[in-house]
Amino acid sequence: MGVVLGTDERWQIVDRERASLADFLEGLTPEEWETRTSCGDWRVRDVAAHLTLAARITYGVALREFVRARGSVDRMIHDTAVREAQRPVADIVANLRAIIGSRRLAPSTTPREPLIDILVHGQDIALALGRHRDMPPAAARDAADRVCTMGFPLRQWPRPHARLVATDIDWTHGEGEEIRAPIADLLLLLTGRGDAVRSGRGE
Repeated sequence: MGVVLGTDERWQIVDRERASLADFLEGLTPEEWETRTSCGDWRVRDVAAHLTLAARITYGVALREFVRARGSVDRMIHDTAVREAQRPVADIVANLRAIIGSRRLAPSTTPREPLIDILVHGQDIALALGRHRDMPPAAARDAADRVCTMGFPLRQWPRPHARLVATDIDWTHGEGEEIRAPIADLLLLLTGRGDAVRSGRGE
């Protein structure tokens, strides 16, 4: 485990990441908005739309959507994002910019989930497009710590049976065969994106 960020520092990073992702999205072509990502059947526009929802959805709306999804959190998250993605892309970007500075949380989440969301889904978008997007190591470490302590239903990814060692910041977790990689890659591994680990094992 690593050094936990303070609440204010964490929100400042979320704000910067939301702003930089909005800038990134504004430069996409219509074809790039329709590109499939590694998030199931989600396109870039679906992932981007999803990132605008947590800070805007009310408890009442969340409950209604949960019932509409027949009690499945996964289905609720999927369906709300896909419906929101029907908006014009300019509206999606505007909604992302509109939540910069917001500290509203989705029901049952902590202030650390927005950081995980913006870091990981920002990479989902960039990787789908073959683009590079930096991830601040200290932010990635804080997010990785949270993922390691998450329980159901927030954590839905299998825990790797390995000792994870970051090569660019002081952070380790787990036991077993050693996987060494930058902390950004390890965060992606922890969130079910195993192909993202580019640095190999046991370096």
